Amino acid sequence: MIKLTRYLSARQLLLVGTSFLFCMPVFSQGIVKPASPGFDIENMEIPHGKIDTISYYSKTVGSNRKAITYTPPGYSKNRKYPVLYLLHGIGGDEREWLNGGKPQVILDNLYASGKLEPMIVVMPNGRAMKDDRAVGNIMSKDKIEAFSTFEKDLLNDLIPFVEKNFSVHKDRKHRAIAGLSMGGGQSLNFGLANLQKFAWIAGFSSAPNTKPPKELVPDPVKAKDMLKVLFISCGASDNLIINSKRTHDYLVINNVPHIYFIEPGVHDFKVWKNGLYMFSQLLFKPVDTSTFSKYPVAEAPASNKIGSNK
Repeated sequence: MIKLTRYLSARQLLLVGTSFLFCMPVFSQGIVKPASPGFDIENMEIPHGKIDTISYYSKTVGSNRKAITYTPPGYSKNRKYPVLYLLHGIGGDEREWLNGGKPQVILDNLYASGKLEPMIVVMPNGRAMKDDRAVGNIMSKDKIEAFSTFEKDLLNDLIPFVEKNFSVHKDRKHRAIAGLSMGGGQSLNFGLANLQKFAWIAGFSSAPNTKPPKELVPDPVKAKDMLKVLFISCGASDNLIINSKRTHDYLVINNVPHIYFIEPGVHDFKVWKNGLYMFSQLLFKPVDTSTFSKYPVAEAPASNKIGSNK
């Protein structure tokens, strides 16, 4: 190479260098499209990740607690992985995503298509109390308070356990949090309040436990600087869409880049599975915020709009 460059003119070197740059792969992300039919159907001919149950001691609660983990196909302790903490709704527990959302199937299919960065997914019980079963009156005061208490359990007990027992990165840029309904509110509340811990945050059909926007994002400049991706999705006919809409409106006014994706649908796993499908593809990759405003926002049917007489 040294001998070759001696005989190349400056113009020739410039042309060689320019050609090299144009041949380099482009890593910036485009729009992630909603899922196509079959995205959640198990394919036995592709590699599969592994589902396990872990038990960790929670100083916050004062007892052992359970969580479900998904390790990707080919998981190896010889490399380090980022982590997505995936939260359930008010009527569920650590198994709700498995029972209704098939996250392992969705992720396996995405890995087989080359669309994901390898990551570990942790599905905890977001009801941080000694009897954390989804039984009895799930709206009782103690159970609702337990969803708030989970912030301490997550930060002080679960994350340290995962980082001690799995081969994972331990910095904010390799840590994400997302959830459905009550778990969506938790994800926005905990993630945005702890930007030193999470750089990737998503709320799917976030419930009324979501803090008011000014409390969620008291410092928009800091949020803009520290967030990688903030993803907010909901069904257009979901009565809880007001929680997502008010957050979106506040973020727009304060110039905080985020994805606001509204699809036809209600408060169910059809919307939440699509949220996971889309958000997971954005994780732990270079980000192009100029694409965020291009995600579609569906309109609710006229009969479902507030003030309709039908």
